[in-house]
Amino acid sequence: MSDRSELSPANVSISRNRHGAGAIVLPPIGDHRIVVHASPRTWSFCKETGTRHLRRQGDIDLVPAGQEGGYRAESACETLEIRLAPQAMERTAFEMGTGRRSGLDTRHIMRNDRIVHLGRALESEQQAGAPGGALYAQMISVALATQLVGLAKPLADRARGLSAAQLKRLRDFVEAHIDRSLTIEVLAREAGASSSHLRQAFRQATGTTVHRYVVSRRIERARLLLADGGMSAAEVALAAGFSHQSHMARWMRRELGETPRSLLRKQPA
Repeated sequence: MSDRSELSPANVSISRNRHGAGAIVLPPIGDHRIVVHASPRTWSFCKETGTRHLRRQGDIDLVPAGQEGGYRAESACETLEIRLAPQAMERTAFEMGTGRRSGLDTRHIMRNDRIVHLGRALESEQQAGAPGGALYAQMISVALATQLVGLAKPLADRARGLSAAQLKRLRDFVEAHIDRSLTIEVLAREAGASSSHLRQAFRQATGTTVHRYVVSRRIERARLLLADGGMSAAEVALAAGFSHQSHMARWMRRELGETPRSLLRKQPA
């Protein structure tokens, strides 16, 4: 359930949404969405990373235009959702003299007190019947766009490679979540980069693609588990993140020249 009011149709709108426990889905739309958690502490589950997070009042999810957002809430909660037209951000970036910037990245559970304050001001304006009119909404939309411009990196910055800290964070994340779905979107979020930038920068830094790196780590995990001898090949496949046993066998045969069965036969009786 939501109460939405468009304070300036070309730039900004706001709603307070009430969600029951379960999946909260934000389908792709043409506007940037700033979703402010408006309830006391609520546990949520990220379907992409398979991790559990505590959301506090004022935590923000940023969902760029054209992208899908959402999570699974463990209890009922409320959110304050602000929608901002991309052209408002582009115009503000131009007027700030920052030049054209690349698109925003999805962000989860970030903190920005200014955005929260602006959201509350918009909601108060809505509840009062919009006495400030379109001019007030325009001023708030510019202030919000200014905050988003500060979160977007210039194109020149995005051409740079990954830092040592980013690479370590990615490698640690892959090892810790090897049995989960490790999509390029999930890894890009962990690295704090866009998906396209991660694809290019990771290959520059490591000499291999993100996909091949993840597969190689799955193969190594599977090899170690098979060598341990405590699990069946089917169990090993799932523990190493392969979709099924034949998928694991195909990759092991390709990369190691051996099958899971041959590796199991090498184990001492």
